[in-house]
Amino acid sequence: MLRADAVPAQTLRERLLHAGLLIETGVEGVYGHSAAFETVLAGCNAYAGRMGAADGAEVLRFPPLLNRTVAERNRYAAAFPQLGGHVFSFDGDDDDHQRYVGKLLRGEDCSCELTMTRSVLTPAACYPVYPALAARGPLPAGGCVIDVLGECFRHEPSAETARLQSFRMREYIYLGDAGRALAFRDLWMERSAGLLRDLDLPGELAVAHDPFFGRLGARLADAQVDRKLKMELVIPIGPDARPTACMSFNCHLDHFASIWDLTQADGTVAHTACVGFGLERLTLALFSRHGLAVAAWPAGLRGALGL
Repeated sequence: MLRADAVPAQTLRERLLHAGLLIETGVEGVYGHSAAFETVLAGCNAYAGRMGAADGAEVLRFPPLLNRTVAERNRYAAAFPQLGGHVFSFDGDDDDHQRYVGKLLRGEDCSCELTMTRSVLTPAACYPVYPALAARGPLPAGGCVIDVLGECFRHEPSAETARLQSFRMREYIYLGDAGRALAFRDLWMERSAGLLRDLDLPGELAVAHDPFFGRLGARLADAQVDRKLKMELVIPIGPDARPTACMSFNCHLDHFASIWDLTQADGTVAHTACVGFGLERLTLALFSRHGLAVAAWPAGLRGALGL
């Protein structure tokens, strides 16, 4: 149940826009943010950092662009063609430029004048981690944990408040032994109860699956659900306060390690697992639950976020 002074669920997006916390861009699921929104989001990110502090993670940061071959080798392009974001640019001569400009001035479609580049928009913060670590050689004994924060894109245009095309994801990734990978994922599911308590958010864990494309994708999703490889922390957000995934807990088995030849210290193939924080969604959940006036939020909550 929302607090009495919280944002009415059916008007959340409109209230956020009216208050200037979100800024309309003309593209569904793409918003600008006010200073207040960014301050809360930074608090969520800092809280995530404290949650993972005991894991001794190595910090890596990557830009929002990914080598296209990485997405292709990770099989993202094949499994999720509907979500990908390819980067195109002009790569022609003077005659091509004249034709391109002419189409622009006439309001015609000029997409055929552009060429696909070697970059795509990063779909998940963990994607650049696997080739980067594989290039180092075998993993250290006991495996390792990586802390990564990235700007991500998924082509899911929607007027739903929390369904964003552009968003930030904080992830912790374990790479190493199969048993430790599963234990890492399960430990983070246990930790999520503390997040709900400290941030005073309603939520629960739910079995989930990735949005694989097509008939083959449906079978992959069923297998993922049957084996409970993907779990989500769902929190009510949005027009009808429907449960929305704000954290995900994923066991990849040896999927990424096999693709990138990631091996353990003894030469055997590694397993990987990750936990991801959707920082915009957590921020939206807080505004939905506690209202738009951050100064009026409970002192304990503001303290947990460092506000």
